[in-house]
This record gives sequence, C-alpha cells and structure tokens, in this order.
Amino acid sequence: MQTSLKGKRVAILATDGFEQSELAEPLKALEEAGATAHIVSPKAGAIKGWKHTEWGDSFAVDATLDQADPQHYDALVLPGGVMNPDKLRRDPKVQQFVRSFFEEGKPVGAICHGPWTLIDTGVVKGRKVTSYETIQTDLKNAGASWVDQEVVVDNGLIEEIAEGRHAGRAMAGASTGTK
Repeated sequence: MQTSLKGKRVAILATDGFEQSELAEPLKALEEAGATAHIVSPKAGAIKGWKHTEWGDSFAVDATLDQADPQHYDALVLPGGVMNPDKLRRDPKVQQFVRSFFEEGKPVGAICHGPWTLIDTGVVKGRKVTSYETIQTDLKNAGASWVDQEVVVDNGLIEEIAEGRHAGRAMAGASTGTK
C-alpha cells in the first residue's frame, strides 16, 4: 500500500554538485506520492547535478534559502554527492534551515554524503544513521551511531511525512533516514 503525501510540502536542499539521481529520484517519488517538492538552494536560478563522473543536468531552484521558510515545509531531503554537502555544510543559513526541521520534530532524509550537512548542523549526536562508508568516521566522531545498512530509519521517514509533526520528538528524536 502506497502512502499518500497529498497536501505535504517537502524541501529538497541542494547546490551545484549534488549526485543527480539523489535529487531526481526522491523528487519524482515525492511528487508521485502526491507531495509538493521544492528545490531550495543558497543559489538562485538553477543548480547543476553530478552524474557519476561528469556534470549532469540543471534543475530549476524553486526558492533560495533567503526566500524559503522552513515553517512552510513538512519535511526535508538532503541529497548527497561529494561537492553538494561539502559546500552546504559550512553555510550558517543552511545550518539554521536544517536545524529548524529537527527543532520542530519534522522528518529529515539525508542521502549518501548528505549527513555531512547534519554533522555541521549539530544534530546527529545519539542518532542511528548510515551514509556512504567514507564518512562513517565523521559521523561517529560527531556522536552518531553509524551502521552499515542500505537504509536506516531513526523514527520513520516517508510514513512520518504523511503523519506530520510529532511534538515529543523535537531535536532528540526527529526522523533521519540516510544513505
């Protein structure tokens, strides 16, 4: 049974160098499930994907970080790639945007290298996560419980988007699915 996300709004936070499939596939899946998904970026206009070993397609940015209000979104997705999260993780506006989802107990999904952004945001301590294997030490050093699994759900993800906020889960238990 497919979960309907009708009426849900999801922010996909990325910049140039995201792994193309890690933005395009979740975007497609969210929209097919009925959600409205917006690409949010520090950069206006369009951002360019990375497709395996070369530049990929450009994707239109729906809102810049200065325009996007986390209160208008029900969940957040962080695509990976190496360049994308490495660029995002040091940006204080990115950190505040991401942190606000955790503070509100909203679901957050981080793919591949996406958890790098979570490390710099300061929200992985005590959470069960997975990632691309080369950043496992970074996650462990930040206090996360890293596991070698394809998908990890710490308190739900897609189902959690459908259910909405969970008041008792703010910061200490917001959802993270990674890898």
